Amino acid sequence: MQRRRAPSPQMVAVLLALGESAGRHRHGYELCRALDLKAGTVYPLLMRLAERGLVETEWEQDPPQGRPARHLYRLSATGRPLVAELRREAASAARVSRSASARPALGSAAG
Repeated sequence: MQRRRAPSPQMVAVLLALGESAGRHRHGYELCRALDLKAGTVYPLLMRLAERGLVETEWEQDPPQGRPARHLYRLSATGRPLVAELRREAASAARVSRSASARPALGSAAG
Protein backbone atom coordinates (compact mmCIF):
# COMPACT_ATOMS: atom_id res chain seq x y z
CA MET A 1 0.00 0.00 0.00
CA GLN A 2 1.42 3.36 -1.04
CA ARG A 3 1.26 6.17 1.51
CA ARG A 4 -0.14 9.43 0.19
CA ARG A 5 1.56 12.50 1.61
CA ALA A 6 -0.02 15.91 1.52
CA PRO A 7 1.51 17.97 -1.28
CA SER A 8 3.82 20.82 -0.30
CA PRO A 9 2.57 24.40 -0.73
CA GLN A 10 4.98 24.78 -3.66
CA MET A 11 3.63 21.66 -5.36
CA VAL A 12 0.08 22.89 -4.85
CA ALA A 13 1.05 26.25 -6.40
CA VAL A 14 2.60 24.58 -9.45
CA LEU A 15 -0.38 22.26 -9.94
CA LEU A 16 -2.90 25.08 -9.58
CA ALA A 17 -0.93 27.25 -12.02
CA LEU A 18 -0.88 24.43 -14.57
CA GLY A 19 -4.58 23.85 -13.91
CA GLU A 20 -5.40 27.47 -14.76
CA SER A 21 -4.18 26.83 -18.29
CA ALA A 22 -4.91 23.10 -18.48
CA GLY A 23 -4.84 22.79 -22.26
CA ARG A 24 -1.77 24.94 -22.82
CA HIS A 25 1.87 24.04 -22.36
CA ARG A 26 3.98 26.26 -20.10
CA HIS A 27 7.71 26.34 -19.63
CA GLY A 28 9.39 26.14 -16.24
CA TYR A 29 10.83 29.66 -16.28
CA GLU A 30 7.35 31.08 -16.86
CA LEU A 31 6.09 29.15 -13.82
CA CYS A 32 9.05 30.34 -11.73
CA ARG A 33 8.23 33.96 -12.52
CA ALA A 34 4.47 33.59 -12.10
CA LEU A 35 4.78 31.81 -8.75
CA ASP A 36 7.84 33.68 -7.48
CA LEU A 37 9.62 30.39 -6.87
CA LYS A 38 13.22 29.49 -7.62
CA ALA A 39 14.14 27.14 -10.46
CA GLY A 40 15.71 24.78 -7.92
CA THR A 41 12.23 24.33 -6.47
CA VAL A 42 10.08 24.30 -9.61
CA TYR A 43 12.05 22.00 -11.92
CA PRO A 44 12.40 19.12 -9.43
CA LEU A 45 8.66 19.42 -8.72
CA LEU A 46 7.85 19.32 -12.43
CA MET A 47 10.02 16.22 -12.88
CA ARG A 48 8.36 14.49 -9.92
CA LEU A 49 4.89 15.39 -11.19
CA ALA A 50 5.77 14.07 -14.64
CA GLU A 51 7.10 10.80 -13.15
CA ARG A 52 3.78 10.40 -11.33
CA GLY A 53 1.83 11.01 -14.55
CA LEU A 54 0.21 14.21 -13.28
CA VAL A 55 2.02 16.42 -15.80
CA GLU A 56 2.78 15.83 -19.49
CA THR A 57 6.04 17.07 -20.95
CA GLU A 58 7.31 17.75 -24.44
CA TRP A 59 10.02 19.74 -26.16
CA GLU A 60 9.16 23.02 -27.85
CA GLN A 61 8.81 22.35 -31.59
CA ASP A 62 9.79 25.69 -33.16
CA PRO A 63 11.96 27.74 -30.80
CA PRO A 64 12.93 31.23 -31.93
CA GLN A 65 16.24 31.40 -33.76
CA GLY A 66 19.17 31.67 -31.39
CA ARG A 67 17.43 30.00 -28.44
CA PRO A 68 17.42 26.29 -27.65
CA ALA A 69 14.14 24.42 -27.41
CA ARG A 70 12.44 24.59 -24.03
CA HIS A 71 10.92 21.71 -22.13
CA LEU A 72 7.16 22.36 -21.90
CA TYR A 73 4.70 21.15 -19.26
CA ARG A 74 0.94 20.86 -18.96
CA LEU A 75 -1.47 19.16 -16.63
CA SER A 76 -2.35 15.62 -17.72
CA ALA A 77 -5.79 14.06 -17.66
CA THR A 78 -4.63 12.14 -14.57
CA GLY A 79 -3.66 15.40 -12.86
CA ARG A 80 -6.96 17.20 -13.46
CA PRO A 81 -8.92 15.44 -10.67
CA LEU A 82 -6.15 16.23 -8.19
CA VAL A 83 -6.21 19.91 -9.16
CA ALA A 84 -10.00 19.95 -8.80
CA GLU A 85 -9.60 18.45 -5.30
CA LEU A 86 -6.93 21.02 -4.39
CA ARG A 87 -9.22 23.84 -5.55
CA ARG A 88 -12.08 22.50 -3.41
CA GLU A 89 -9.77 22.24 -0.38
CA ALA A 90 -8.49 25.78 -0.92
CA ALA A 91 -12.04 27.14 -1.25
CA SER A 92 -13.11 25.28 1.89
CA ALA A 93 -10.11 26.59 3.84
CA ALA A 94 -10.88 30.13 2.67
CA ARG A 95 -14.50 29.80 3.83
CA VAL A 96 -13.38 28.53 7.24
CA SER A 97 -10.86 31.36 7.52
CA ARG A 98 -13.47 34.01 6.60
CA SER A 99 -15.95 32.47 9.03
CA ALA A 100 -13.42 32.45 11.88
CA SER A 101 -12.43 36.07 11.27
CA ALA A 102 -16.09 37.15 11.25
CA ARG A 103 -16.73 35.81 14.77
CA PRO A 104 -16.29 38.20 17.69
CA ALA A 105 -13.25 37.52 19.84
CA LEU A 106 -13.83 35.76 23.15
CA GLY A 107 -14.28 38.14 26.07
CA SER A 108 -15.22 41.07 23.85
CA ALA A 109 -18.97 40.94 24.47
CA ALA A 110 -20.72 44.26 24.35
CA GLY A 111 -22.11 45.23 27.67
